[in-house]
Amino acid sequence: MSHLSSPPPKHKGEHKGHGLPRGSERGSSSRDKDRSVTVSSSGPMPAGGKGSRTNCSPSTPQKVPNRLINEKSPYLLQHAYNPVDWYPWGQEAFDKARKENKPIFLSVGYSTCHWCHMMEEESFQNEEIGRLLSEDFVSVKVDREERPDVDKVYMTFVQATSSGGGWPMNVWLTPNLQPFVGGTYFPPEDGLTRVGFRTVLLRIREQWKQNKNTLLENSQRVTAALLARSEISMGDRQLPPSGATMNSRCFQQLDEGYDEEYGGFAEAPKFPTPVILSFLFSYWLSHRLTQDGSRAQQMALHTLKMMANGGIRDHVGQGFHRYSTDRQWHIPHFEKMLYDQAQLAVAYSQAFQISGDEFYSDVARGILQYVARNLSHRSGGFCSAEDADSPPERGMQPKEGAFYVWTVKEVQQLLSEPVPGATEPLTSGQLLMKHYGLTEAGNISPSQDPKGELHGRNVLTVRYSLELTAARFGLDVEAVRTLLNTGLEKLFQARKHRPRPHLDSKMLASWNGLMVSGFAVTGAVLGLERLINYATNGAKFLKRHMFDMASGRLMRTCYAGSGGTVEHSNPPCWGFLEDYAFVVRGLLDLYEASQESSWLEWALRLQDAQDRLFWDSRGGGYFCSEAELGAGLPLRLKDDQDGAEPSANSVSAHNLLRLHGFTGHKDWMDKCVSLLTAFSERLRRVPVALPEMVRALSAHQQTLKQIVICGDPQAKDTKALLQCVHSIYIPNKVLILANGDPSSFLSRQLPFLSTLRRLEDRATAYVCENQACSIPITEPCELRKLLHQ
Repeated sequence: MSHLSSPPPKHKGEHKGHGLPRGSERGSSSRDKDRSVTVSSSGPMPAGGKGSRTNCSPSTPQKVPNRLINEKSPYLLQHAYNPVDWYPWGQEAFDKARKENKPIFLSVGYSTCHWCHMMEEESFQNEEIGRLLSEDFVSVKVDREERPDVDKVYMTFVQATSSGGGWPMNVWLTPNLQPFVGGTYFPPEDGLTRVGFRTVLLRIREQWKQNKNTLLENSQRVTAALLARSEISMGDRQLPPSGATMNSRCFQQLDEGYDEEYGGFAEAPKFPTPVILSFLFSYWLSHRLTQDGSRAQQMALHTLKMMANGGIRDHVGQGFHRYSTDRQWHIPHFEKMLYDQAQLAVAYSQAFQISGDEFYSDVARGILQYVARNLSHRSGGFCSAEDADSPPERGMQPKEGAFYVWTVKEVQQLLSEPVPGATEPLTSGQLLMKHYGLTEAGNISPSQDPKGELHGRNVLTVRYSLELTAARFGLDVEAVRTLLNTGLEKLFQARKHRPRPHLDSKMLASWNGLMVSGFAVTGAVLGLERLINYATNGAKFLKRHMFDMASGRLMRTCYAGSGGTVEHSNPPCWGFLEDYAFVVRGLLDLYEASQESSWLEWALRLQDAQDRLFWDSRGGGYFCSEAELGAGLPLRLKDDQDGAEPSANSVSAHNLLRLHGFTGHKDWMDKCVSLLTAFSERLRRVPVALPEMVRALSAHQQTLKQIVICGDPQAKDTKALLQCVHSIYIPNKVLILANGDPSSFLSRQLPFLSTLRRLEDRATAYVCENQACSIPITEPCELRKLLHQ
């Protein structure tokens, strides 16, 4: 296997703090460290275990399946033929542990995780290790994307008691589910500087026999400390902190960690972190006339441009890989995540709104083209991810990045035609290789490929502007653009014949909600109805397949079945806070893009369900999981960090503000204030940990614009006013279509809408703030002027 993603991988390859500057209370990356094991313990572990070890080379996988064969999760099914007596997370495993007085071995990962694959091949396919796990432990496998609550609770333990966290995450629990030892990736055997998995198992087995009471006491003490440390509550506070102050501090912390040359907010590895880019755009808007405002805009736009030119973007098939292993955004960790595509489509659309540069809109379109082609399901839903690993040729062992890299010979054979008009003999392949930095020796450094598996291979990354490439060969810029696009299309067609990476066909409500936003926002900004249709079909999928009408609850997961069908687990996996928050956001974005009020009505229903199931009536804010669903877990957490995905509490704060703007319901504004107040201490201490919540705090303390368009939704003049609004970056607003019907859903919510009239029977816009509306406007250019004030 390639060493392109060194252990422990973090949040789909990342630590929760990646992409943020130093001093922000986040763990440092272990991406560039030796393959050291991350091990944590709530009690002392004795030395020893080496002397009695035997060779643990992996054996041929057992053909008899274990009980995971009955699961739906692609990740659990990957372990269904391990010689391990695996249990899924559930009462059967817990009862067995209590009855037999055995510790629980909990292993958490996901199906496209490179180092999860490694540990499965090295340790979980090993017969002797399988016997140890089956005889001395109750072994439980969890897909972190199915059970984010389980993942968050035990990752909190691992991060608190060790130098970091990542996946695979391996934790040993008491029969009462309290953790006492944890770590990430373990090699199968001891090395000079690391302890092997077999040794760890033997030590824990011995400790459980000899010092069980000490382990139990230590685990109870650690759990109590984690409970106190993780509490988020309003306490005696009545109001949240100053939005202006938090805004300024968050910007300063980001500015300190900014990479001037390549963009981004870390040395390496580098993550896209759309929540940071979104914050910077918001900060620019409220500080447009200041030096800091210009700086924020430049930081975000430069980062987006450098990412789009780098190898983290798939220039052949579009879409973005998970993260860059280097400072230059050149060599990626190759998996592709749905949540990245969703958020980056919005970020690039916003960059286009702000800059007017079609470079950014082209990137946004490319992202959604990739999603529509490779991650869309026939039902209208969206699959979770594509793996980093695939066989270079059929029948070979998978290698990381094999699907995406190119040799000079391959490109020369595919693009051998001469380029007319060049100042020197030139083929289209040579032109493409020059522009994208391909070399005979390959452009992947040995330090990023220590096993030499990618020697002589290249990752496409833009080395020169179109103008420089054209000047180098005496060609017209548009001719170079056409030649490069034609060449990329030929590479794309050739790549179709390679074995594809594994598709995680699990569909998650939360990520589908993000993707509905991605298509809806981009479609509205670019005026592309076909993209809005994808968002509509995604919302229909969610309502048809992931919503229980009887209880009003969302389901967390469903799965692609045979023949384009959709399957569910039995019993169903019910939704978590992030499912509700992200779907509500998606529905609000879809309403503004399509003006179909049914999506707004459903958003209100889901928000009511979210409030009922997750709201902390004593401390404020939302718990990540339902009380009943998390029964037995030692902690019930409120996620307090915006990372690869925004915190569900941050998104909920925005949703509550918007819903108040759409309905005038005071309860939602009160909840927003309570939520922000509950997170006051975290916001004050490290605002850069919650840039999305800082945005919500600023929005709350500013004035929300209600932009009302009175008109026939199908009329050209109405569409012109709507498109005018969509073309401008206005994050702190709600867009409302009033069709003149006093019995309509929105008119019943906001009675003042019935007082707004069309001017001379033309579509008319009103901009309302603090229950006062502007003069009526019928011309898009006049509306644009008002909105830019």
